[in-house]
Amino acid sequence: MEIRPSEISEILKQQIQGLDDRVEIRETGTVLSTGDGIARIYGLDSAAAGELLQFPHDLYGLVLNLEEDHVGAAIFGEAQMVAEGMEVRRTGRIAEVPVGAEMRGRVVNAL
Repeated sequence: MEIRPSEISEILKQQIQGLDDRVEIRETGTVLSTGDGIARIYGLDSAAAGELLQFPHDLYGLVLNLEEDHVGAAIFGEAQMVAEGMEVRRTGRIAEVPVGAEMRGRVVNAL
């Protein structure tokens, strides 16, 4: 069986046409340590105070501490599932709670 150069070039053209050329940029960090529901994370230099972070296993956290070389984040959920060396992603969203006229005059427990 002999392969012709025209067949190879046609296959390559089809693969190039189907190529997804979008680029997705994510800022990620690495968990340095965890304890008492708090994670210290290296590599999130642009994180903002109050920003939500995404941990593996569909866990989220909230940036509380902005240090020079790491950030501290409170982990929402099963903190023992977060371990040293895990990758953490910035979401770019600041934590917020929607309120409306129905909440006026009510006492709300934040926990």
